[in-house]
Amino acid sequence: MKIPLNFIARYCLLALLGALSVHVKAQTQVLVEAESFDDPGGWVIDQQSFPVIQSSYLMAHGMGRPVADATTTVRFEQPGTYHLWVRTKDWAPFPKGPGKFQVWVNGKPAGGVFGESGSVDWKWYYGGEVKVDEAAAEIRLKDLTGFNGRCDALLFSTSGSEPPQDSAGMSGLRRELLSLDQTRKEAGHFDLVVVGGGIAGTCAAVVAARLGLKVALIQDRPVLGGNNSSEVRVHLRGDIDKNHHPKLGRVVRELDNGDPGNGNPSGSDYGDKRKLDVVSYEKNIDLYLNTHVYQVEMEGGRISAVIGRNIKTNREVRFTGTYFSDCTGDGTVGYLAGADYRMGRESRAETGESLAPEKADDFTLGTSNLWASLPVDSVTSFPETPWALPFSDEYHIDEERSDWQWETGFGNMNTITEAEKIRDHNLRAVYGNWSYLKNNKTEKYGKRELAWVAYIGGKRESRRLLGDHILTQMDIQEGKMYPDATVTATWTIDLHFPQKENSLYFPGEEFFAGTEHIRVAPYTIPYRCLYSRNIPNLFMAGRNISTTHVAFGSTRVMRTCGMMGEVVGMAASIAKAHNTTPRGVYEDHLDELVAMIKD
Repeated sequence: MKIPLNFIARYCLLALLGALSVHVKAQTQVLVEAESFDDPGGWVIDQQSFPVIQSSYLMAHGMGRPVADATTTVRFEQPGTYHLWVRTKDWAPFPKGPGKFQVWVNGKPAGGVFGESGSVDWKWYYGGEVKVDEAAAEIRLKDLTGFNGRCDALLFSTSGSEPPQDSAGMSGLRRELLSLDQTRKEAGHFDLVVVGGGIAGTCAAVVAARLGLKVALIQDRPVLGGNNSSEVRVHLRGDIDKNHHPKLGRVVRELDNGDPGNGNPSGSDYGDKRKLDVVSYEKNIDLYLNTHVYQVEMEGGRISAVIGRNIKTNREVRFTGTYFSDCTGDGTVGYLAGADYRMGRESRAETGESLAPEKADDFTLGTSNLWASLPVDSVTSFPETPWALPFSDEYHIDEERSDWQWETGFGNMNTITEAEKIRDHNLRAVYGNWSYLKNNKTEKYGKRELAWVAYIGGKRESRRLLGDHILTQMDIQEGKMYPDATVTATWTIDLHFPQKENSLYFPGEEFFAGTEHIRVAPYTIPYRCLYSRNIPNLFMAGRNISTTHVAFGSTRVMRTCGMMGEVVGMAASIAKAHNTTPRGVYEDHLDELVAMIKD
């Protein structure tokens, strides 16, 4: 067929105009993600709200002392006058919060002070016009208080139009201006893709690698260990020396750096380097730190790939695999894949458990942000905190460092979608109480300073992915030994609730927990709790395994979770050897799995 010349000319002209349009758009809008700054200074990267805002952000976590500037160089294809927009929020708007900061462009402040708007929502705020004379400009985020000001992104635009405020519009803007689809990389194909680098995920990856599997271990923070890392500082609990399978727990021992207690001011005591060294030694493990998995691809009802985004660079990586293990704690991979799950408490009628409530509800155990103070040579001050929780002579917590009881959540906030709100409530409690102690108990606290406050929440409970068996209170207390008995657990049924005195002074805003330890004899967790009942190639290990809320109160501690990971690593190797599913291991190769666990 002969194509007319005028059609070709028209087509070429349209293509040229389209190319020019894209080029001009790229020139006239420059998106700068705060977490991607060249030098974060004293600011820290927080990814905990990624499921809500689809991004990480920078936060000025100075514990009341302004942090060093975050700086970067932004390159403009086209010098000129730009409208500056700053995406931020007021995290404690009572009526105005303390998270104040400025944006400086080429040595001059632009747009006034941000972070004190009185609005708790993430929004774009207008920062006025900025003149850019050179091809590059130096940008600074200047913290003014040290009290957790936060910045998600900056947008320089030649148009005065407001950027999209909604999540979907912001996600589209980010994908377009950062060219996320064009820059996505392929990590390759793996026998086992482990998502979550806490104790459970790390153990799963190490065991699978030692058994010859090619493994990807993906962690959304710069360190391994999860709650047992220097970022959260919770010590390991659960016994591994009372095991029905005595050799199970060997990798847990390798990762265990001793017992520094909860909230120790020395972060090195939690063994970040030890964990990293163990993983780095394994040639079959490809480790991806700082990578948040937020998307899955399905094929024939199975997971075929997961996609992660680097929390600093925003570059995306795609991982294909034969088997996947959800060790995220939140059940993120399972949830995205459509796995059956529960969140909250089942009713007594449903489970038959005496410790279950009469009616099902959304109650979950909360999240802790631990803290510690240390003595100093001279008297120091700490600001008044009118935006924090109020303490008084009648009620305050007279402690030099925290323990697990500093906990928020308890069913009145969703531990996944409201993770930032929960963490911020914990910070308001910590800072408010410390301000009271410093300004009213100077004899004891005058020569002490906050040495460390966790900004990464130590989460206990969220989604529980359902397997072919759901562990119950009766399984635990009756010590039932199923044929697929694997991990031996020893921790009490430890279900937290708001402490009564704390509820009296802060009704509906509790941040301090109580518990009743219901002791149990060593019992076993069936292998059927460690794989999904409806996603055929999905394992799980950690606090998101298949249990009721009551049983979860015992299984959730980290040495126990680590042994779950070891079992998953073994089961994955058997599944690959026989080209079967996690369920197929139970149905057709259980004797082989049990023998491997014993040996």
